[in-house]
Amino acid sequence: MTGPPPIQYVKGVGPRLAERFAARGIRTPQDALYLFPKGYQDRRRAVPIRELRAGMTVPVRGKVLSVNEGGRFFRGRSRMLEVVLADGSGRIVAKWFRYQPSLAKHFKVGEEATLCGAIRMFRFMPEMHHPEILSSEETDDAVHSGRIVPIYPDIEGIPPKTLRKIQWEIVRNHADKEVECFPAWILDQAGVPPLGRSLAAIHFPDGDADAEKLLEFSSPQQKRLVFGELFSIQWALARRRAGIEREAAIPLPWDKEIVQEIKSRLPFELTGAQRRVVNEILKDIGRPHPMHRLLQGDVGSGKTIVAWIAAMVAWRHGVQVAVMAPTEILAEQHYHRFAALAEGLPVKVDLLSAALSTKEREAARERIRAGETHIAVGTHALIQESVEFKNLALGVIDEQHRFGVLQRTSLMKKAKISPHLLVMTATPIPRTLAIALYGDLDVSVIDEMPKGRIPIRTRVMYESGRGKVFEEIRKEIDRGGRVYIVLPLIEESEKLALRDAARTADKIREIFPDIDVGLLHGRMKPQEKDAVMGAFKEGSLKILVSTTVVEVGVDVPEATIIVIEHAERFGLSQLHQLRGRVGRGTRPSYCFLMVGGAQGEEAAARLAVMEQTTDGFKIAEEDLRIRGPGDFAGVRQSGIPDLVFSDLVRDAGMLQTAKEIVEELRQKDSELENPEHEGIRRFVERKTVLWKD
Repeated sequence: MTGPPPIQYVKGVGPRLAERFAARGIRTPQDALYLFPKGYQDRRRAVPIRELRAGMTVPVRGKVLSVNEGGRFFRGRSRMLEVVLADGSGRIVAKWFRYQPSLAKHFKVGEEATLCGAIRMFRFMPEMHHPEILSSEETDDAVHSGRIVPIYPDIEGIPPKTLRKIQWEIVRNHADKEVECFPAWILDQAGVPPLGRSLAAIHFPDGDADAEKLLEFSSPQQKRLVFGELFSIQWALARRRAGIEREAAIPLPWDKEIVQEIKSRLPFELTGAQRRVVNEILKDIGRPHPMHRLLQGDVGSGKTIVAWIAAMVAWRHGVQVAVMAPTEILAEQHYHRFAALAEGLPVKVDLLSAALSTKEREAARERIRAGETHIAVGTHALIQESVEFKNLALGVIDEQHRFGVLQRTSLMKKAKISPHLLVMTATPIPRTLAIALYGDLDVSVIDEMPKGRIPIRTRVMYESGRGKVFEEIRKEIDRGGRVYIVLPLIEESEKLALRDAARTADKIREIFPDIDVGLLHGRMKPQEKDAVMGAFKEGSLKILVSTTVVEVGVDVPEATIIVIEHAERFGLSQLHQLRGRVGRGTRPSYCFLMVGGAQGEEAAARLAVMEQTTDGFKIAEEDLRIRGPGDFAGVRQSGIPDLVFSDLVRDAGMLQTAKEIVEELRQKDSELENPEHEGIRRFVERKTVLWKD
């Protein structure tokens, strides 16, 4: 079977331009079909000159009033061609710099000319610089005028007009040869046309096409490519999930005795959402197949208690639990919390931390290896090669977005038989993104805050309001509260005019000379961090100046104010996490977002959202809308390939459609053995090279 012909045999290409295409990885006409336009220009009608506005890129048709060749010099170096057109509604000047002498021959005074280019204004008159010269008669040119015209990415050595003409030849002769992999019922259900027709219309849209939809990449033909991409992702996730469901795991059914023990030790009554989530988790881990569950819960919603309950059920069965957190501070907090809740029971909780001495770490590793440790809490240290578990059966990963898919896999490999896995995040993930990122996980949501929690009042403040912030700090400390002041830097930077933590701590001590002020940052030794956090929790330190090391998980119920300096430099998710350090008790709490410099539109939008709501899920939706999905919630670490055609905000509906079609197809033919599905099987096999478990 012969492959596709080389691109050099396409009309207008030849050996020289074929080399230019090859430099971009385009060697055949089929390759060129997937060199998609980066934009479009609507050239279906010439725009009257009086309607022109700066920034428009449109065709203009008019009578040539004058042709001035070489009459002026551009910056003293190059000659300039200047052509003036008029259409009865106004005049426009077209200019070319460093032009070829033959260019002037296209224009004759008194004759019609059609140009297309970007409009700029000079002395209140519209101008075009280096516009494209179009045929005045639409019937003479089916490629460059009289239609919605594709604008392709630049290829060095190939003029845009030449590239468009070559693509026209390729689309006319090769688009309909592209084989559609999806059967008609899937295309109908997705609401998209076949591939060949879609490719042709993406390159050279039909006369009645919607130009705005094309620019938004939301035409039906473009949606065909979006659907294919999202289908491949959902298929890979479904396969991964099916593989998990076929694996064996140690069943950990709960019994009344351990449930009663757990209830008697809880410091408060579980919320309805916590009870629902606990039931989902206990039902899962009681099965002989591994649980893979994502637990979403807003800051302070009580995810740690849920994880502890699951850990206690595992302990009851004589197996081990690993709890992995992204920071030393959070790992130590989990360690102390788990140990305190289990006090009086023969439960051995160990911490594997950099704060331990070499001798202490080795002793902890030995207890884990021997099975003496029932619950091992730590950071990435838990997945080091030197750490071995005797009978690991449950893994808990806190702040999942801080870890990549490889770390998740590494923890699972510590078990001799597939462990149950609970991944938790306090960064609420919008449903559309959760479907894409965690389609291999069941999702539980704690959507209810513990009783007595009072919403945090949030205000954006500028330098002029700093005195008022200091007044509020004084009042809160007098009432027994404690205060966080969070900064993005540790030490003064000459390059960034930001308040740094070290200098700010000194200034706060000057402003409040009668109050003990602490300093916390990532460069401190673990023992120093422990001492500072311990003093802040106990109340001997009333104000804690810190970097974002306090972002995740730190729990001091007495803290009632957080001041975030240079809030304009933080993302929405991080601002929400930081704000969650207060409001953990029963007293009113306040978050002051200090703007320390110029803020762009995006920063202003983020801060406005923070003022308007404390609902983490609403904030997540806004974060996704403002930033897009590229860096949201650890997308880059999620294990899914980069999206080429899709946008998880714009294409939320198609994402759900793809998921539903994948589920239906897997019920009909899970291995794609039906001859009707051979094309799909080849398609997803090509895509799976992007997926690394």
